Amino acid sequence: MATRLSKVLIGAFPQLRYEPTAKRIRASLGGNPVVDTSQAWLVWEPHRVTPIFAVPEQGLLAELAPPALPAPAVEEHAFALRQGEARTSLDPGTKFGKHTCAGEELDVVTAAATAPRAGFRPEDPDLAGYVVLDFSAFEWLEDDEEIIGHPRDPFHRVDIRASSLDVEVALDGVSLARTTGAQFLYETLLPVRYYIPPSDVRLDLMDESPKRTVCPYKGQASYWSYPGSAEGRNIAWSYDRRYRDAAQIHGLISFYNERVDLKVDGVLQPRPVSPWSRRDSSSGPGSPGSPGGPGSPGSPGAL
Repeated sequence: MATRLSKVLIGAFPQLRYEPTAKRIRASLGGNPVVDTSQAWLVWEPHRVTPIFAVPEQGLLAELAPPALPAPAVEEHAFALRQGEARTSLDPGTKFGKHTCAGEELDVVTAAATAPRAGFRPEDPDLAGYVVLDFSAFEWLEDDEEIIGHPRDPFHRVDIRASSLDVEVALDGVSLARTTGAQFLYETLLPVRYYIPPSDVRLDLMDESPKRTVCPYKGQASYWSYPGSAEGRNIAWSYDRRYRDAAQIHGLISFYNERVDLKVDGVLQPRPVSPWSRRDSSSGPGSPGSPGGPGSPGSPGAL
């Protein structure tokens, strides 16, 4: 019997998972080095969608110490990966301190600063000798390039293709965009996103938003709201030019499929159910982040 590969990937989410990376990984805290290694691993705690780095403890350039402060409360943001499924995963907006496997929390201490509970030593024999680091607590480089949001998942792919199909976006009966020059963005386990030239978007009906999110695959996203609808807050986004990988969508505008009426070649598309279905979602569209759009903790995309 054939196996659908996405089911294999999703079926592993309740497990503690890891994968070595060949990249040189560096982290710093306030300009002070914390680690510089070519032996890092990517680790996904159970129910986590996006990875973080685990590094050899003996190679740390900082000290690990028992936590000096009580553990803060960490809000959990859970969602079903697919509509109708009971199994849930954790939105990347769920902070590092919500651990889903047994282990020991640790402060990471340099000569000039301390990152409270930014280290985690999992109680798993396969991860012995490694400590997981809170991505948001440090500045990171892969080789000589800055990375943001979270490490890239080697099993997660983004493809962008030009299309001449007619794409129309409407909300509450008002047309907000229409084009035959869209770029279609296909992302693993996420719905298609449609990136539209700004000249084909009714920006005169929209307001710029102060919201910003980041995606490790596409860059930083800025947003627009459509004040004519209760569903219109932070309804559309566009990426900066941070990553060459996403050059085809730089400056183009995409809308949350979850909250607009979107037609492709005259056919109304179903609205996906995802963490980005909520008007108040803190994540961006993308790497569950990741708008399937921006990436995690802040990427627009949809599962």
